[in-house]
Amino acid sequence: MNTTDNQPKKAVKIVQTAGRQQLGNFAPDFARYNDDILFGEVWSKNDVLSLHDRSIVTVSALIAQGITDSSLKYHIQTAKKNGVTKEEMAEIITQLAFYSGWPKAWAAFGYAKDVYGE
Repeated sequence: MNTTDNQPKKAVKIVQTAGRQQLGNFAPDFARYNDDILFGEVWSKNDVLSLHDRSIVTVSALIAQGITDSSLKYHIQTAKKNGVTKEEMAEIITQLAFYSGWPKAWAAFGYAKDVYGE
């Protein structure tokens, strides 16, 4: 994909070690898939879909599924690091409330407020 000045975007390699740190001995294959495939390959294709946009997709998918545990908080924190603003996050969660469920949005707002310092 090209930028507006026709210069190709360069992918930023994502390095993740959480899988190996938490599951390396118990489930080494799963840990490798998490660290090397999901983050090392999929998230690293950020020259095609930006980290900002990947974060929005990921947070939206987790909320829609009702995954409102520490993994949602982690991905909201990652979204903030990837440039998703507080205003964008509030709008994303509000939009999702109507399509995914009001209680899921309430739960997500709890994490978002913590992450964005409210």
